[in-house]
Amino acid sequence: MVLRLAEKLDVPLREQNELLVAAGFAPVFPERPLDDPTLETARRAIDLVLKGHEPYPALAVDRHWTLVAANAAVAPLLEGTDRSLHEPPVNVLRMSLHPGGLAPRIVNIAEWRSHLFERLRRQIDLTADQTLIGLLEELRSYPVLEAQKAGEPSVDYAGVVVPFRLRAGDGELAFFSTTTVFGTPVDITLSELAIEAFFPADERTAAALRR
Repeated sequence: MVLRLAEKLDVPLREQNELLVAAGFAPVFPERPLDDPTLETARRAIDLVLKGHEPYPALAVDRHWTLVAANAAVAPLLEGTDRSLHEPPVNVLRMSLHPGGLAPRIVNIAEWRSHLFERLRRQIDLTADQTLIGLLEELRSYPVLEAQKAGEPSVDYAGVVVPFRLRAGDGELAFFSTTTVFGTPVDITLSELAIEAFFPADERTAAALRR
């Protein structure tokens, strides 16, 4: 009954284990590191998706937005960011919004911050994870320059996606993103992994990435 209720309420596997323990039962969902031999096939699948998305950037993150893997298109976008942000474990939200990270180059920073905060709040509402709560507080504390608060006018991508607009050299790269998760995971580690794949939002960006 605990598992049936948890399934109907979309309770994550980690929290389902906690409910089982609270009800006097043993946890049923294992949690193994991604380099565990039993997860080798899943890890190969992640690498295949990341590699297959090139020349467009894609990365895999865990439940705390810690970078697990990335394809070759990600590193060039991070050039010029503070080296301290590259020390493992790398948090991709911190890299995105920190003043020493990508934030000064994000054209629509106000819009992008709002989008990331909303995603993080949804995770917190679902899990009450203290690490995520602390991360949200940290991200909110980052200063935003007055010139960045209003930002540049957003480009309307048919009203269906929030663009990620990044200054690069003398131009601008525009992306939209998709999130891929494992469809039927029974391992906590896999259930909490997500692949963030960025697609060019215009032909100019596509051409620049192909070059």
